[in-house]
Amino acid sequence: MSRRDVGRFTLVLLAFLVVQETLMLEIRPGGVHPDVMVLLPVLAGLLGGPSRGATVGFVAGLASDLFLPTSFGLSALVGCLVGFGVGLATVALDRTAWWLAPTAALAGSALYEVVYATLGAVLGQPQMLHVSLVRIVLLVSLTNAVLALPAQRLVAWGLPAASAEGMPTSVGVGGSW
Repeated sequence: MSRRDVGRFTLVLLAFLVVQETLMLEIRPGGVHPDVMVLLPVLAGLLGGPSRGATVGFVAGLASDLFLPTSFGLSALVGCLVGFGVGLATVALDRTAWWLAPTAALAGSALYEVVYATLGAVLGQPQMLHVSLVRIVLLVSLTNAVLALPAQRLVAWGLPAASAEGMPTSVGVGGSW
């Protein structure tokens, strides 16, 4: 990856993080707020395949974990799994279909929230599996499905271009993803 690719991805990551920590935390219908950071691994998996989805999910999760009171690394683990899963599930589909991004965002976000709560409970925070989990899943999934198309353009701009084999076309000092 070139420095330009790293810079673009960093800008996209910071944009998502700022929107999450400022705007989305203020929107609380029913005491639940949307989580747009989930869109990063979902869309990266959709646009770049399983490997890129896992990598972006890990990095976005680590950035999210800096602001969460849960176990550090939990968001990174779940983001990695969901990004890989979305990339794997959509590898044989026509990724240019307009409906694919909202559908992947809806399903990927629901999966993310359920796995996040389940692993959080396993790791010593049983309150994560509480009654409002259904509201959280619904709000996050629907919000991310609505935001998927505009966010897809931003994520596509921030990810390095891939060759036909799925590998980044530009390799910088640190190698490729």
